[in-house]
Amino acid sequence: MSKLYKLLFLGDIVGRPGRNIVKEFLDDVKSQYDFIIANVENASHGFGLTKKNHDEFVQWGINCMTSGNHIWDKKDVFTYIDESNELIRPYNYPDAVGLGYRIFDKIIVINLLGRTFMPPIDCPFKALDGLVSKLKNECDFENMISFIDFHAEATAEKICFAKYAQSLGIKAVIGTHTHVQSADEKIIASTCAYLTDAGFCGSSEGVIGMDYESSLKRLTTSIPSRFEIDESNFSQINACEIFFDLKSGIAKKIKRINFISEVK
Repeated sequence: MSKLYKLLFLGDIVGRPGRNIVKEFLDDVKSQYDFIIANVENASHGFGLTKKNHDEFVQWGINCMTSGNHIWDKKDVFTYIDESNELIRPYNYPDAVGLGYRIFDKIIVINLLGRTFMPPIDCPFKALDGLVSKLKNECDFENMISFIDFHAEATAEKICFAKYAQSLGIKAVIGTHTHVQSADEKIIASTCAYLTDAGFCGSSEGVIGMDYESSLKRLTTSIPSRFEIDESNFSQINACEIFFDLKSGIAKKIKRINFISEVK
């Protein structure tokens, strides 16, 4: 029987409450996993990622950091993204700095951005089509674990994209962006792990990690205003763990992780 490879994926980390609960969680569980991925596009005060927080995540045991449409919000990202060995940005940004995928020892991690209700960007379906052809020349693609963080808004786009990705040989597609964990985890065609949205890690008492009052003001007035991070006494971990056959890379099992913890 082939050895199983155990991967942990953490949904969008939102601000300091998200960083704190993730550190606490990883201190307890990181030794149980072969590889840890986290979406970090909201990690630094809710928008973007600073170099300081990037380096903290590496120290905490996160092996790869995915992102999304907010990756450019902290401008110092441009000073370090090309030097980072862990951070990736959506592959379908045309001619952007940084990388949209990384090949590790046993796993390929890819980041792509959806287009429905999202900023204009290159087609993720066509981008993946070309990338898979490229990967087949760069590594043993068919037998490696291939994981995609698909950062998108629309459920239908996520489901359709996952089915298309599976047809190309991708072994896992996990959605991010909405900050609401879905309950539809499954293995597509007995090969590809799927979850529409992993959810988020951060304050559980606000509005998808943000302060209620600032959210209410923006939603009732329609006037652009600054969102503030919610600082309640309770934070949540939204994540999933996936078990892969190490020899073939095929996904065997996916399980959601969802709990709330009082801030220490």
